[in-house]
Amino acid sequence: TALAFVAAIDDPTRFKRSRDVGPYLGLVPKRHQSGEVDYTGSISKRGDVRVRTLLYEAANVMLTRYVAPLKLKSWARAIGQRSTMRKARVALARRLAIILHAMMRDQTEFQVA
Repeated sequence: TALAFVAAIDDPTRFKRSRDVGPYLGLVPKRHQSGEVDYTGSISKRGDVRVRTLLYEAANVMLTRYVAPLKLKSWARAIGQRSTMRKARVALARRLAIILHAMMRDQTEFQVA
């Protein structure tokens, strides 16, 4: 997952903020607006399919198989309780992309919180 992410992003300085990586990879909902109607759909599926799939699978493994407590895991589970677990997995995948980009930009290692 990390190698595919690095290959897809290539140069981390081309993104102004780490939050801009989510839309680049297609991990944000589509929006349709017309007049007073505001429709929020499924994810936009733009960008690299392989990286998006790998991040989604990493989020799924983190939520279902990883036993130790993590703040990211509890954050995603709270989203899953409010809406659906699929949305929680996509939100966690987007958050993982943001963290990976920040680590890549700052040349730091992951710090478990």
